[in-house]
Amino acid sequence: MSAHAPATFDTRAVKTWLLDLQARIVAALEAADGLPFRTDAWERPEGGGGISRLIEEGNVLERGGVNFSHVLGSQLPPSASAHRPELAGRRWEAMGVSLVLHPRNPYAPTVHMNVRCFVAMKDGEAPVWWFGGGMDLTPYYGFEDDARHFHATCQAALDPFGPELHPRFKDWCDTYFFLKHRNEPRGIGGVFFDDFSEGGFDHAFGMTQSVGDAFLAAYLPILERRKAIAYGERERDFQAYRRGRYVEFNLVYDRGTLFGLQSGGRTESILMSLPPIVKWRYDWHPEPGTPEAALYTEFLTAKNWI
Repeated sequence: MSAHAPATFDTRAVKTWLLDLQARIVAALEAADGLPFRTDAWERPEGGGGISRLIEEGNVLERGGVNFSHVLGSQLPPSASAHRPELAGRRWEAMGVSLVLHPRNPYAPTVHMNVRCFVAMKDGEAPVWWFGGGMDLTPYYGFEDDARHFHATCQAALDPFGPELHPRFKDWCDTYFFLKHRNEPRGIGGVFFDDFSEGGFDHAFGMTQSVGDAFLAAYLPILERRKAIAYGERERDFQAYRRGRYVEFNLVYDRGTLFGLQSGGRTESILMSLPPIVKWRYDWHPEPGTPEAALYTEFLTAKNWI
């Protein structure tokens, strides 16, 4: 993949948009939940810092965070240079917004969204930059209209930048958010992209903005539909069991988690994505014909929802 460094390359514009995106998403989530998010600003000794916006024990969100970070370093960590070995040893700068929301109601899905910009620098050479991000949905009880809505919103965000992007990024998401040791996907997917610099800075940044700006339209209608459905201990128990898969993915495979830990990031913010209540069971399987079994047979399969 070729890298671009035109005169329009501007990390300040990216940072301004990211901070505004964080503020808009938090305001909408506070309105949906009815309780305020906590604000926790932090600094990183090696360079940079961030703003963590958190809610715990909310009316709707059992735990959720919308984090902004802008960090700098003297040498790329292994997780960042593994796919770009020619960049090993360069100075770097990274900024992004990352969110994970864990609603209390088992019928309301967990959701993740991330948009980020990365720059690798070396004296005497043009900076190498790229964007990454996406969003994906992890239901505990599946609803076809939720799946169709989420994927259609992702497609609408990408189509203005090329009709080939959505199928490509959807397949990438299905492949990336897959637990190899379980041989199952984490959820029903969405879109995922990384190392993206195609078309120059304006095009790549515009596409990333469109994905980030589409998050509220993709997720809030689903949360509103599901947050008040009656549930009992059976549903909460299954939710806690399936949340274990989320923990496994984030701690074993997630590049963002690995990058944060390897680069000396703030642990509280990095592990914000983990759910508050989780259960594991030995060799458990749902009973055939139950709603829990339907999650596996009807939703945890890579399919075209649109």
